[in-house]
Amino acid sequence: MHEEDEFWMRQALEEAAKAGAIGEVPIGAVIVKDNQLIATGHNLREINHAALAHAEMVAIQAANEALGAWRLEGATLYVTLEPCPMCAGAMIMSRVSRVVYGASDPKAGCAGSLMNLLEDERFNHQPELVAGVLADESSQMLKNFFKTLRDRKKNKANG
Repeated sequence: MHEEDEFWMRQALEEAAKAGAIGEVPIGAVIVKDNQLIATGHNLREINHAALAHAEMVAIQAANEALGAWRLEGATLYVTLEPCPMCAGAMIMSRVSRVVYGASDPKAGCAGSLMNLLEDERFNHQPELVAGVLADESSQMLKNFFKTLRDRKKNKANG
């Protein structure tokens, strides 16, 4: 693990906290190129009523706009949760050079948990993959969010 990976993952965790603060599942992403922050994103699915508004997709779109290009060669995408199939596909198609994620996702993860789309050699591009950077912090944020959600539902049902 690179020292800068922890630094940038902390930025992704800040994005995740923004999502949690507005009632979204706390997942955050940042995209870095030449050690410069290019784009950020956090989950906006509930707020935007948009299935595609995952943190990674929001960040990829912002990076495309910032760079004026659809290719993100030379860029690293940091995300707090292992990418789902949609986001992994977008990372491949946008030619992200590196993907660094925090917590594993045994239910939808496509960077090693259920399958590994990112390193599948049948695709014309495979980003470098780094797993588990600040995994405990990423996982704990998600656990806390869902515990609070369950507690609210329980209190509402009992109240």
